[in-house]
Amino acid sequence: MPNDFNQPVIDEFRANRGRMSGYFEGARLLLLTTTGARTGTPHTTPVGYLPDGDRVLVIASAAGSDRHPDWFRNLVAHPQVTVESGVFTYEARAEVLTGEERDRLFARAVEADEGWATYQEKTDRIIPVVALHSLAQGGPGNINATSFGEAIKVVHDAFRRELSLIRDELTSGTATTTLGAQLRVNCLTFCQGLHNHHTGEDTVLFPLVAERHPQSAPALARLREEHERIAELVEELRGTLATTREPAGVRAEVERLTAALEAHLTYEEEELIPLFDAAP
Repeated sequence: MPNDFNQPVIDEFRANRGRMSGYFEGARLLLLTTTGARTGTPHTTPVGYLPDGDRVLVIASAAGSDRHPDWFRNLVAHPQVTVESGVFTYEARAEVLTGEERDRLFARAVEADEGWATYQEKTDRIIPVVALHSLAQGGPGNINATSFGEAIKVVHDAFRRELSLIRDELTSGTATTTLGAQLRVNCLTFCQGLHNHHTGEDTVLFPLVAERHPQSAPALARLREEHERIAELVEELRGTLATTREPAGVRAEVERLTAALEAHLTYEEEELIPLFDAAP
């Protein structure tokens, strides 16, 4: 994408923490900053991505051009990159996938969006698939927020958005008849992220709140109980994903999780954000 197209996308992405309008509304998008192969200067590019457990995948399609995109040539020369997810910013190591792994994951991408196959048909080059491995220690990276209260809302909204995308995927395209591999990965990645978030709250955030705000004990007890209930719903969703290819059962589990999680997030925001906002 030319720079005159990239910059407004980058500006909107950063201003809205990854939530886009227009052509990119509802898309999974990240900002990838690479180091120029020849110049050594940083270059930021919006790229689509696929969740893949504890890493994300990006595809160097260049819309089917016979030439690899600049960002791909840059990361081949300099594999350390910076990733902006909208919520987090972190350093990552780029790995160009090869052989069976590349072919399998490209096929999974095509299953989610046939446009990738269209791009491959337009060129003789094998379109690369790149895995981005976070180098952040002890967490997902630096959160794009200026206060604890804002950080809670930013992270919660990211979970809301991802769950909304999964719900939309379950009611569109081939998911109306069968559950695709990429959709399974999306669900499981979301589940793991939610588990990690709640574990962090239980072991780090909530003890800190309890120490500084003893009056919050009843609210924290309720939040911990809700974590346990949500964990049960997540395990039920995992079980359904492991035993069925039919989307109807998965949709039912996702709806149950959505209702419980939305109520939990709203209550947590109502109880905790005022405490952080009132702190000096």
